[in-house]
Amino acid sequence: MCLAVPSKIVTMGDMTAIVDVYGARREVSLLLMPEEAAIGDYVLVHAGFAIQKIDSDAATEALKFIKEITDSGDI
Repeated sequence: MCLAVPSKIVTMGDMTAIVDVYGARREVSLLLMPEEAAIGDYVLVHAGFAIQKIDSDAATEALKFIKEITDSGDI
């Protein structure tokens, strides 16, 4: 099973971006993005690649759900 994590773009380079998830930041590649992204956009990140933009409401809901699961200890 694969999991793509909603991540917020905080800075951008040519074909890379720094994304933030709960304060953790990492560099990801934008090479697989089918559309242009901008600072402040939420993207789905899988294996170091941003693969798709996601609506901020959907990203917030997904991150809330992921936090609930990890806080419950069920993983």
